[in-house]
Amino acid sequence: MSCLVRMRRVLRLLKINPVAGQRSMSQSSLAGKVAIVTGSTNGIGLAAAQALGKRGAHVVVSSRRQANVDKAVALLKSQSIAVTGTTCNVGKGEDREKLVQTALDQCGGIDILVCNAAVTPFFGSIMDSTEEVWDKILSVNVKSTFFMTKLVVPHMEKRGGGNVIFVSSVAAYHPFPGLGPYCVSKTALLGLTQNLAPELAHSNIRVNNVAPGIIKTSFSSVLWENEDVVNEFTKKLSIKRIGQPEDIGGVIAFLCSDEASYITGETITVSGGLPCRL
Repeated sequence: MSCLVRMRRVLRLLKINPVAGQRSMSQSSLAGKVAIVTGSTNGIGLAAAQALGKRGAHVVVSSRRQANVDKAVALLKSQSIAVTGTTCNVGKGEDREKLVQTALDQCGGIDILVCNAAVTPFFGSIMDSTEEVWDKILSVNVKSTFFMTKLVVPHMEKRGGGNVIFVSSVAAYHPFPGLGPYCVSKTALLGLTQNLAPELAHSNIRVNNVAPGIIKTSFSSVLWENEDVVNEFTKKLSIKRIGQPEDIGGVIAFLCSDEASYITGETITVSGGLPCRL
């Protein structure tokens, strides 16, 4: 067979299927999806909202302060992202219910939940931590994550399935000095992911977890503003830099896409190559 004949056959194939040999953009599109992102007015949460919104999802952003919500909504709208915003303290049951109801009222349903909101009100020796500290951290970082998921599952089922993403941390694997209770709460999210994934698979709901390394956000400033900590940490990395929120947002959007349709119950570490395992 001559090269000319082969070329003509290839051209005929391309006429029939213009995207032959490459993945259709529609497979990665989140157009028509509704995504709730908690703790999403700055840092990783905002980056997740941007990544989901740029792929076509209507994002529902939230945080505890109205001024922060307004600022994030204005920014996302300036980027041509469909967005709704409301205040929410995820540690309060009534606020969680309000957040879900806002998504239903304004957007008609829920397809994606990203649980990013977290607190770390304590820094010091874990032996100096109090019951009040543990109650606060576990309530916000773990318990509220489960109950947010429980709230959205019936609405995802009505839409034929969905995606739940938890934001953990490499602190789940590597103890960070001074952040003991926080580290334990992030380890708990690995277990929550693995327990929920098989439970919800029959409803076509995938549950995955993202574990960022040190990311340059205000939340982690206690770490990356300390030059000694950064230098010691980057020695262990393959990619010798501190991560950016966008590094995490893109991974979250991928896990919510059709390209990740066979991934559930997993924790994806995004840490510049830091070895992570329990």
